[in-house]
Amino acid sequence: MDGNARATDAASRLAGIRDALAMDRPVVFFDLETTGADPATDRVVELSACRFDLDGTITTRTHRVNPERPIPPEATAVHGITDADVADAPAFRQIARPVLEFFADADLAGFNVARFDAPLLDREMRDAGCDFGLARRRMVDVMVIYKRMEPRDLSAAVRHYLGRNHEHAHAAEADVLATAEVLGAQLSRHPDLPRSVAELDRWCAARRPGAIDRQGKFIWRGGEIVFGFGKYQARPLREVLERDRGYVEWILRSDFPVDAVTVVREALAGRWPVPPDADQST
Repeated sequence: MDGNARATDAASRLAGIRDALAMDRPVVFFDLETTGADPATDRVVELSACRFDLDGTITTRTHRVNPERPIPPEATAVHGITDADVADAPAFRQIARPVLEFFADADLAGFNVARFDAPLLDREMRDAGCDFGLARRRMVDVMVIYKRMEPRDLSAAVRHYLGRNHEHAHAAEADVLATAEVLGAQLSRHPDLPRSVAELDRWCAARRPGAIDRQGKFIWRGGEIVFGFGKYQARPLREVLERDRGYVEWILRSDFPVDAVTVVREALAGRWPVPPDADQST
């Protein structure tokens, strides 16, 4: 299929969506690629939006954005956008007004927009001196619909992989036996799945490159432990410990994973792990 045919096919599909969705004001579907996964601190590197107007017009715009900070390697591994790709792109504050106009009077839609894209875009707008009016906009999150309409619980897995209903669901013995059967069926059905427990552990955890703990709260970078989250993201733990010890101690009192808390507790005690080999660090 050539480019023109793909464009025609996409337009046809989008027209069908517009006809199926009852609208009383415009709707903008949008997605962000960013420097990380924290909507409170990370920055946009690409924004794409598709606006459905009430007169039937469908308009799509995409912007590359210079985040004015290095893009972490783990973020580039997800979306493929490098520092060089955005070196000549405008900063978000330079496109904030046109983007706000494109979203004017519109409700929002997207995949995981409620928890991530919408609050991050709202914060970027505020940083640029613009009022995005997030509280005034209605929002359709396709991920929420997907999870509610296509359950991903054990009973659904039994139906999908074993072809039967899960009798006695939530009885501990029935659940644990069914779980073991489902894993066996998954290993049979998906030949690309790892076979060893060690490899499956790595596959399921899907750790960020260089992550010290399972959730990547702390990461090895250049032989230093750096923050993988929050206001000190990408800053060395040693440096933050010297400048803002109270923030580091706050982690101990908060609901953080045990392995991340262990990193902090050891650092506060002056015990620092040996950096991994160069081929294991970022």
